Amino acid sequence: MLDAAIKSKNVVTPQGVREAVVLLQNGRIVDVVPMNTALGCPIHDIQEKALLPGLIDPHVHINEPGRTEWEGFDTATRAALAGGLTTLVDMPLNSSPVTTSVANLALKVAAAKSQLHTNCGFWGGIVPGNTNEIEGLIAHGVLGFKAFLTHSGIDDFPNATEHDLRQAMPILARYGLPLLVHCELTTENDAWKAGDKRSYQNYLASRPKQWEDEAVALMIRLCEEYNCPTHIVHLSSASSIAPLAAAKAKGSPLTVETGQHYLFFSAEDIKDGQTQFKCAPPIREQANNEELWGLYKMALSTL
Repeated sequence: MLDAAIKSKNVVTPQGVREAVVLLQNGRIVDVVPMNTALGCPIHDIQEKALLPGLIDPHVHINEPGRTEWEGFDTATRAALAGGLTTLVDMPLNSSPVTTSVANLALKVAAAKSQLHTNCGFWGGIVPGNTNEIEGLIAHGVLGFKAFLTHSGIDDFPNATEHDLRQAMPILARYGLPLLVHCELTTENDAWKAGDKRSYQNYLASRPKQWEDEAVALMIRLCEEYNCPTHIVHLSSASSIAPLAAAKAKGSPLTVETGQHYLFFSAEDIKDGQTQFKCAPPIREQANNEELWGLYKMALSTL
């Protein structure tokens, strides 16, 4: 027995946008049928408004508990729902404590209770010394794990070393869960110290493409060695596209994303002191970003 139906002239389906009626049963979508279908349930006609699947954002820093003034579960999930997102997955850092142990995960889940307006999942964190927490976090429902290869910006979430990853990745491979990696292998670099700290070009020089490329190369090797699902987050260096494509062609369980800011902005256009463009890895030169568009178009062609 159907609970209800929603009718729209703009229903987004895998076959395109069309007029249709979406059928609901026990709170779930059970079918999408033509507009003239006879139904024995209440029908909500939203006319020209678009009706589309809820979006999922798997890379959200909600910051609660501990830094709720930055953003908390209530405001984050309200804002998400207003924008059409129905599922968020929260990153393991920026909250205090960070999600690197079962005890800390319990505190985060407790903080989220009665505050969620969307579905919400959680990533666990890989940091030095928490290998014995990984299986417990998996048992308590984390969807995968995040690691940084450089300082995360949060002292409570230090970067994982190759040794740490070699301990963690066999466990994740056994459970089939992904490892998400911020790929920058930092070395001593005086570019930031040497000049005007307001200079975007100095900031760009302080985080060179080489850091990303070497980190990505490391993750390709470890992914192939352990057959662990590995996801490279927010790639900004186009030089890593070819090695990643070659690894995927060999069947390695690798995925990679870039970000809108790397596609739409270029270092040449960023004036000094414009902190709204500061991110890591940095927004790079136009020529690099045009190559990233190739990665994006390649991804679209596989959908």
